[in-house]
Parts: sequence; C-alpha cells; structure tokens
Amino acid sequence: MKSLPAFDSNDVLCHSEKRLAGFEIERLFTPDVSPAGSNRRQKESVILAYWADYLLDCEEGEAAVSVEDFLMFATGLTSLPPSGLEPLPKIEFLDGSPFPMSNTCSYLLKLPLLDSYSVFKAQMDFGIQNSPGFGCL
Repeated sequence: MKSLPAFDSNDVLCHSEKRLAGFEIERLFTPDVSPAGSNRRQKESVILAYWADYLLDCEEGEAAVSVEDFLMFATGLTSLPPSGLEPLPKIEFLDGSPFPMSNTCSYLLKLPLLDSYSVFKAQMDFGIQNSPGFGCL
C-alpha cells in the first residue's frame, strides 16, 4: 500500500503573498477552441500565443497592467484562492469586439481575434484599464 504525501493544512487554508506568475494564469484557463484544421482554429491558436506573450509582458512590467490586474479583470479576484476556482476558468474568442470581455461570475474570459500582437496588446491594456474592477484599486 502506498502512503499518501504529508498534508500540510497551511497549503490549503492560508493565504500566501507569493507573487503571481503569468504561466499560472495561463495554465488555469481552458480555451474553448474550434475543431482542429478549421481556419478559425488557426486564428484562435495565434490568439492563445498572443495571450501567453501578453501575460509574460504583464509579469515583466512591459504591459500597462500587472498579472494581478489581469486576474481581477478576468475573475474579479485579487489573488488565487488556496482552494482553487470553481467553476474552472475558460477562454472563448470574440469576433465582434476589438476589446477583451469577461464574466467574473462564471470565470469566462473572451479574447478578441486580432491580426497582430501589438494591436492585441494595446486593446488588452485599454480594455482592462477601462473596466470597472468592482471599485478595487
């Protein structure tokens, strides 16, 4: 019989001041993509690469918003809860808007389908900076 790893209640029940990394956000969201081989799936794959680059820029201070600002926009949370998120966050893609949208109640992030990373980054910065954020600063 295998023994279970030691359980430390501090891992689940205590808040950590550890700095949030972009790859943690990227890993957290599951994209809802079109069927493989479709033209739309190719566009969505490019946008997912832009999104990963954008999160890295946020983490490195090269975007107008921080990773925490992004998390607030996408989920309404200032940090990840130790017990995780339920439901799991998802990504969908937008045709009709150049700006990102989110539904913080269902942890749904909607990314715009844009033609270049520079436009994607500018629209993400603008959209996130101009979102209400529940009055949090």
